[in-house]
Amino acid sequence: MTLSSGTHKIHAVLDGTLRLDGGAMFGVVPKTLWEKDMPPDPKNRIELALRCMLIEAQGRLVLVETGIGDKFDPKWKSIYEVKHEEHDVLRSLGRLGVSREDVTDVILTHLHFDHAGGATVMENGAMVPTFPRATHWVQRENLERARAPIEHDRASYHEENFEPLARAGILRTVEGERMLLPGITVSPVHGHAPGMQIVTVEGPQASVVFCTDLVPTTSHVRIPWNMAFDLNLSATIEEKKRLLARWTDQGTLLFFYHDPTFAGARVAREGDKFVLRDQIRM
Repeated sequence: MTLSSGTHKIHAVLDGTLRLDGGAMFGVVPKTLWEKDMPPDPKNRIELALRCMLIEAQGRLVLVETGIGDKFDPKWKSIYEVKHEEHDVLRSLGRLGVSREDVTDVILTHLHFDHAGGATVMENGAMVPTFPRATHWVQRENLERARAPIEHDRASYHEENFEPLARAGILRTVEGERMLLPGITVSPVHGHAPGMQIVTVEGPQASVVFCTDLVPTTSHVRIPWNMAFDLNLSATIEEKKRLLARWTDQGTLLFFYHDPTFAGARVAREGDKFVLRDQIRM
């Protein structure tokens, strides 16, 4: 999938799939409802995409997220049923004619392992940056949480995914909303994880927002449908209300990291609800 904002080319970059518990992905929503959208396997897991975004503009190649990576043992891979047979980030970039060394910037929305795991790779017995020439951007608040997680989210942060970037001098922190490059803005949201950031690409023809785990799938466009992983559910709900209203009014295209079927969609209002329009398949 390739889109254009008028000044940016935007590509979907697939890193395969994983499976997570359906109940965890939908929190208090009854299984009888969410299984209509995403049927679970016998272990109650649903299949989720790992869909990164590549932005081309002004001579820069900006990768949003790095996928889950491949630094896991067979047991861990089995638990999450990670599949890289058809796609991984480097092969997907290669199909676009982009190498590891070509990427100039990496925006990490947050440092959970399924979003930042592909930022480093094991080579010759050492953990090194996957994209050695890229400046990596993350909110300072999220980096601080990753370095000192609480009990509830400790399993989500793996230091091998981000400390090698810091040691290499290519990890940069952002505080609050900021335009990193012309037309590319990061904005913090805090419901899912402290200092998570969404990424907005704006041009004369269109605007696209990388929703990350604020709206991980099309099913989560529904305001009450949220993840048990969200550390501050009330904040998630308020952030979704505010931002979905804005994106509806502006005609913004939502780009989904985890949806297994749709890479993007716009939203519209029906009464007090938000509904999908103009869905784009992978």
